[in-house]
Amino acid sequence: MTKETKLERRNKIVKGLEKAYEKMVEFKKKNNSEIVIIKENKIVKIKP
Repeated sequence: MTKETKLERRNKIVKGLEKAYEKMVEFKKKNNSEIVIIKENKIVKIKP
């Protein structure tokens, strides 16, 4: 696998993750639920 191929694959993965995040935030807003994250080794719930 060439360096260019790896870079293209990485960019596609990042774009896919960004799209999934946007869909998740939209879903959470629609259902009025919290997003659970880990911040400074603590579980935190935030409203979108």
